[in-house]
Amino acid sequence: MREPEAAPEMAAAQESGPEVPPQTASAEHEQAAAAGFTPAAPEAEKKIEVETQPESLATPPAEPTAVSPKSPRGYVVLTIGLPGSGKTTWYKRRGVTPLSSDLLRSILFDDITEQRYQGLVFSTLRSLLRARLIAKMPWNYVDATNLSPHERKQWIKMAKSFGYEVQAVFFDVPLAVCMERNSKRDRQVTDEVMQKMAERLRPPVFKEGFDKITVVRVKGAAAEPAAAVPAPEPEA
Repeated sequence: MREPEAAPEMAAAQESGPEVPPQTASAEHEQAAAAGFTPAAPEAEKKIEVETQPESLATPPAEPTAVSPKSPRGYVVLTIGLPGSGKTTWYKRRGVTPLSSDLLRSILFDDITEQRYQGLVFSTLRSLLRARLIAKMPWNYVDATNLSPHERKQWIKMAKSFGYEVQAVFFDVPLAVCMERNSKRDRQVTDEVMQKMAERLRPPVFKEGFDKITVVRVKGAAAEPAAAVPAPEPEA
């Protein structure tokens, strides 16, 4: 599924509901640990983590590392990868319900396959994230392809403007594997579209504004040269 060019953001309206007491720092850390996420290391210690996709959805995620005592206001986690690379499954294994374009299509149009209003879908998705940041929600997850730096720029800019750390989860999965998985789905992306999306896919790098990058690969598969993640660039 191809994400459109960045669209103007719409004003976000927060849903009414029961008032929830603010989370303490320890509560935020517990929530992060339960989802399998950890804050990034300080600037001088930034690194890329590598994760292997399990064969079963029931396999629990790896234990997170210790949480840094110096925490930012919160975290925004972006998944990056082709359809069929395992993004949605990755969230399900952690019990996380992310902001998702598919979820929005079901809410807005009662049809997850509706593709006529891509600009509206993604501008609304950004508005929902903004509402969560205004509400000071500590952990925020976005399930989208986010193929290029251009598509990721607005998410990163918004998060940084609210003082949030941005983490990337890059699904470095071979195109052939993604296409095989896609062929078994009820809603399939055509091979031609998959190929074009693969050509647009660019791995995340720290200079985009990411504070932490996790690379997810299939078991036993080596990174393809075109999809290899560059080493972190030295800080000036």
